Amino acid sequence: MPSVDQLIPFFIAAVIFAFIPGPAILYTAAQTMAKGKRGGAFAAFGIHIGGFFHIVAAAAGLSAIFNHAPIAYLVLKVCGALYLIWLGIGIIRGKLDTSELPHMKDHLKKKVFLDSMVVEILNPKVIIFYIAFLPQFVDPAASYPLWLQFIILGTINNILFTIVDICVIFLTSAVISGLKKSARSQKIMRWVSGSTLMGLGINLAVSER
Repeated sequence: MPSVDQLIPFFIAAVIFAFIPGPAILYTAAQTMAKGKRGGAFAAFGIHIGGFFHIVAAAAGLSAIFNHAPIAYLVLKVCGALYLIWLGIGIIRGKLDTSELPHMKDHLKKKVFLDSMVVEILNPKVIIFYIAFLPQFVDPAASYPLWLQFIILGTINNILFTIVDICVIFLTSAVISGLKKSARSQKIMRWVSGSTLMGLGINLAVSER
């Protein structure tokens, strides 16, 4: 394992990154607005599991493909952007029945989880973050192999991000619970959450690395 002198700054930096508002936080808030606290929880869980895909890819060196084959990065980025936009349109066109929010049906839970996992996996910026951030804190001289250090540090980082997402769920849920349960407020929440996802998709599509 890296030394304590390396782990302390890693933890501090990871906490700071976790609390900086980013796509994952906005996505989780949007799903919470659209599908309630349980929907937000399944979205956060999907993002968390999807994050492990990037951690393993970074540890295995698969992320180097993006540096040698820019077209692979572009294809993944466009797919992720289109998927986010498609999800946003689906939320805006869908019906938000507030009476069902506390008791999400099993197929809806699975859909939210799978959608969120796919969104995370199709976001190449996540793996770029890991290959730029984690190598600063691994120790080649440590008894643990580099790939295992990547997994351990990546898991810690992923857990911190998930904790923040959970806080966002409760905060968003508290805000929307204070809104009047009317057709107008439901329509507004659909448009805000759907537009947020579409905006994230557009931003991903037009942004540089």
